[in-house]
Amino acid sequence: MTRQVEIVEVGPRDGLQSEPGVMPTATKVEFIERLVAAGLRRLEVTSFVNPKKVPQMADAEQVLAGLKKRSDVWYVGLVLNLKGFERAVAAGCNEIGMAVVASDTFNRRNQGVGTLESIDAWLEIAKQAHAAGVRPQVTVSAAFGCPFEGEIPVDRVIEVAKRVAEGNPSEIAFADTIGVGVPSQVTEIIGRARAALPGMKIRAHFHNTRNTGLANAYAAVEAGVSALDASAGGIGGCPFAPAATGNIPTEDLVFMLERMGIRTGIDLDALIATSEWLQGALGRPVPSMLVKAGGFPKPAPRAA
Repeated sequence: MTRQVEIVEVGPRDGLQSEPGVMPTATKVEFIERLVAAGLRRLEVTSFVNPKKVPQMADAEQVLAGLKKRSDVWYVGLVLNLKGFERAVAAGCNEIGMAVVASDTFNRRNQGVGTLESIDAWLEIAKQAHAAGVRPQVTVSAAFGCPFEGEIPVDRVIEVAKRVAEGNPSEIAFADTIGVGVPSQVTEIIGRARAALPGMKIRAHFHNTRNTGLANAYAAVEAGVSALDASAGGIGGCPFAPAATGNIPTEDLVFMLERMGIRTGIDLDALIATSEWLQGALGRPVPSMLVKAGGFPKPAPRAA
């Protein structure tokens, strides 16, 4: 049986949040609709956070209002507290994601509270999400390293994962927020997480800051994740972490997986075309390699 890995597109949120300018709402909506047309069915479309801290996401409600509602598409809103969750539900998100940072220092920099406080907030949000019929999932961020504390012990990562699992999330993700992870770490963390949380769906989120993103994605697939995050064009990063640039380009990841015989359900040509369009919308080249090189084998030229 051919294996399938779900791709969660994070370009409209994680991708755009670090851009120096603010993309117009109508352009964001077009970006998301192009991604849906290419076959993406789970998309992190915005975040419900303080607009003063992340002005690129200040139009969260307007973006949701502009999207076509489809029964087969999950529009994910990132939330960090109960107020953000309430906004996401009111705006029409049918899935919410929350981040809890494995590093207490980074959690305070990113969210203004310590890791334990964020876990408590998540547990309450998860409870309310289940009651509201909204799918809740959670990410353990900086699981592979912290820009402020350095190495994060795997025991700490797994302990945070076990605590957030008490909220009965649909999925737990492990994020290399600053792009320092290597495949051996991925194998250990995912392996230990699956042993500690049998039956839990596991997703992985990698940044390509140090050019290990695709290698880590391969290791995660081999370790048994059911889903991977990626960003069209490879744009993005974390504005609260020094030099945390570059998600895995969605098209580069799809190319690798499909060539390995792993189905994604995504139209690669349409995805490349979307990232080419994105370059024009941003006014600059994107990091994606497939935007430069194209897929393979290339389609035969049409007869005159």
